[in-house]
Amino acid sequence: MRSHLLNDTTAEHYRRSVTEGVERVAAKLAATDRPFTGVTADDLAPRIDAIDLDRPLRDTTAALDELEDVYLRDAVYFHHPRYLAHLNCPVVIPAVLGEAVLSAVNSSLDTWDQSAGGTLIERKLIDWTAARIGLGPAADGVFTSGGTQSNLQALLLAREETKTEELTKLRVFASEVSHFSVQKSAKLLGLGPDAVVVVPVDHDKRMQTVALAHELERCAEAGLIPMAVVATAGTTDFGSIDPLPEIAGLCEQYGAWMHVDAAYGCGLLASRKYRHRIDGIDRADSVTVDYHKSFFQPVSSSAVLVRDAATLRHATYHAEYLNPRRMVTERIPNQVDKSLQTTRRFDALKLWMTLRVMGADGIGALFDEVCDLAAEGWKLLAADPRFDVVVEPSLSTLVFRYIPAAVTDPAEIDRANLYARKALFASGDAVVAGTKVSGRHYLKFTLLNPETTTADITAVLDLIAGHAEQYLGESLDRAC
Repeated sequence: MRSHLLNDTTAEHYRRSVTEGVERVAAKLAATDRPFTGVTADDLAPRIDAIDLDRPLRDTTAALDELEDVYLRDAVYFHHPRYLAHLNCPVVIPAVLGEAVLSAVNSSLDTWDQSAGGTLIERKLIDWTAARIGLGPAADGVFTSGGTQSNLQALLLAREETKTEELTKLRVFASEVSHFSVQKSAKLLGLGPDAVVVVPVDHDKRMQTVALAHELERCAEAGLIPMAVVATAGTTDFGSIDPLPEIAGLCEQYGAWMHVDAAYGCGLLASRKYRHRIDGIDRADSVTVDYHKSFFQPVSSSAVLVRDAATLRHATYHAEYLNPRRMVTERIPNQVDKSLQTTRRFDALKLWMTLRVMGADGIGALFDEVCDLAAEGWKLLAADPRFDVVVEPSLSTLVFRYIPAAVTDPAEIDRANLYARKALFASGDAVVAGTKVSGRHYLKFTLLNPETTTADITAVLDLIAGHAEQYLGESLDRAC
């Protein structure tokens, strides 16, 4: 079995095995003509259940053949231009190369003696991102597993900076369309059930600053502590961007930590065309970025950035076997001193390779393309009497629903839209997402693929309308 260990004696075996795997994936990508096969869990589960993991195949080719049957054939392929559902992007080749390198070398980014140059590369990328945000010379941060972890760590720092043990007095303010991880983080941080104050949004799904000011004033009058305001730069459902300068002013006025969840909108940091849409982000105390959304990186690649590096001390613990205190005075750079994680992949390498090959302008140009596409898609929807579109996009998301001419019952329209989404997914012709707006069911395009065209959008809209009309026709037949 030692022949399977990656080392100096097995380098050629490694080369052959990985090459065979890469060739399989490349062939699959080249031949994929739709984003999904439409397989159901009931169809796929028996195939996987039938595999006896205690009886290895002992052959790479056989294992890849099996993988084709249980995974590659039926995977959801985000690179296809008619995958329009969630915040999943097609990935750039330099990042995939970085993934291959980091997986083989397998550095752990917790301590210097496990990563060496990896530590410094990650720190360089943190400095680069902080500079793009404009956080100032004292800024710092660390890579994370994703936006949920980044938001959790930011709110942990905010909680500790209040310097209070009366956790029931702490309040976090976030818009009604902010990410669910705000509520989840509050619970994990031991805050009370009323800790998260939900602030209403305007017609464009942006936090109402007048309402925020009112809630902050109520908080102060009640003797409560405004721990943090979470502004969103790219909401999951609408891609809306909260009014960051106004929120920053209110945070300064009431002494609240300002966190900007830019997991989605961080691509604007590389944009020459739309960077102004996140003006005010430089006034944040902390920022979440998900490179694996709008920087076209493989999952996972995310970070949390802070204005004041000293606040990261709230995540620091010292263990003699890992990062003893003496290492601080010896100026040994241990990233575990900043992170909620201990063992941690060298995910920063993917972004490093991307920047070194493509440059920031290359990334920004790709994100600009999908923002432009969303603007064109909005025009198509606004001009199409079959659909109701919710809001003009700030990023690359479109939320809409099919509205039949002859049906006025909102519940029946809901069912038609739900059916259309399910039928489309089952067909494999396209994948779209869904959400609720004012209690009603809507559909969602999240456009993150520069290869998607307005022709793709038009074709998918026609498919949606066709499925919805089929449902309504069958519903009418049943009623008769």
